[in-house]
Amino acid sequence: MSQPSREPELESGGGEAEDAREARADGRAPEPPSGGERDVAPAETPSNRRWRRARVALRVFAVLALLLLVLVYAGTDGLRGFGGRPSEATLARMKASPHFVGGQFVNQEPTELMKPGQWEATKQWVAGDEMRAPTCPLPIVTDAAARLAPPPPTGLRITWLGHSTTLIEIDGARILTDPNWSERSSPSRWVGPKRFHPPPLALADLPRVDAVLVSHEHFDHLDMETVRALAAKGIAFHVPLGVSAHLEAWGVPAAQIFEHDWWQRAAIGSGVEVVSTPSRHFNGRGLPLRVGTFWTSWSIVGPEHRVFFSGDTGLQEAFREIGAREGPFDVALLEIGQAHPSWGDIHLGPEGALEAHARLGAKRLFPIHWGTFQLAMHAWSEPPETLTALAERRGVSLVTPRLGEPVEPTRGDPSTPWWRALPPIAAACP
Repeated sequence: MSQPSREPELESGGGEAEDAREARADGRAPEPPSGGERDVAPAETPSNRRWRRARVALRVFAVLALLLLVLVYAGTDGLRGFGGRPSEATLARMKASPHFVGGQFVNQEPTELMKPGQWEATKQWVAGDEMRAPTCPLPIVTDAAARLAPPPPTGLRITWLGHSTTLIEIDGARILTDPNWSERSSPSRWVGPKRFHPPPLALADLPRVDAVLVSHEHFDHLDMETVRALAAKGIAFHVPLGVSAHLEAWGVPAAQIFEHDWWQRAAIGSGVEVVSTPSRHFNGRGLPLRVGTFWTSWSIVGPEHRVFFSGDTGLQEAFREIGAREGPFDVALLEIGQAHPSWGDIHLGPEGALEAHARLGAKRLFPIHWGTFQLAMHAWSEPPETLTALAERRGVSLVTPRLGEPVEPTRGDPSTPWWRALPPIAAACP
């Protein structure tokens, strides 16, 4: 049997090849890849895969970083929450202080911001099981405005409004310390330690205030929104050196700002003076490459009464000098909370507050800097409970009012351990 002819197929294939050659010659088709008629993608190597993944990760990181910057910018009012840089005039006043050494402010005594034991403190911060925030509402006096309407019969009345914010009425003058009415202790409206309770007294219900005292620039003591609201009332601000830069950045008129170095004093009316007195602390407001501001305590000296306000401070020998020069104090407002043994040089805690009280020679101790923000690792009610136990053994008279409760320290009203009705001391909320 004869085999079929394959010549037509060969002729057809040859014709197609000839057409392809003519098309390539005319520029109408690409040359075939060497080694064959089909394109073959090169194999992806492990290094190529790693580089591709790294590029994806970098793009994601860049997008997240940009988003974070946008949120920080928006949440801090265009970074204004961090404050401002000192002007040349302000910087000159700072540099003229004997406490400004080597480009920064220094304490009178050698001071460590973090003592040995930092690793243990870090572990406690991460894994501690303390009840650092209340689990039920704190008792608040809600009729403070009505109680503040008549003047204090004794001439001295103090209302604790949370943390280190107090309203001091002394010999006809009214003074507000470290005012903070904001929801958070933070430069941001959205993140940062949130307060345990609402302010006991609305800013709109404040009586006339003669002066605001600021101890230092940390966020829990110097709050932008509160400063702006008070500045609009025309109130004078007395601040340590350098803090004027923040106030000016927030629109406070220069005529309302009075800067102080230690031992400088100013009259605020009704025969009352405020005196910037030493403290042992540090500065910092979150932005690098900026000269830090000073820190201070305050002695408030009236014709009939005297009050000491610590701000934030560690134990210092200067308390003896303050007591000798500006005392005797009817009452000392001393920080007891948001402290830790590793921060012993820059915060008092309950034991340090009792020793400071003794060195000052004050008649009564009014604890502040607790009960509003979580800034340390202890249970929220541990500082006043420890203070009460120690004070009883040492015979120290305490003033521990509820939030928003005006008290007159010279009347000898008994201290009220109101925190004991709440967990973790009590088994459940009342």
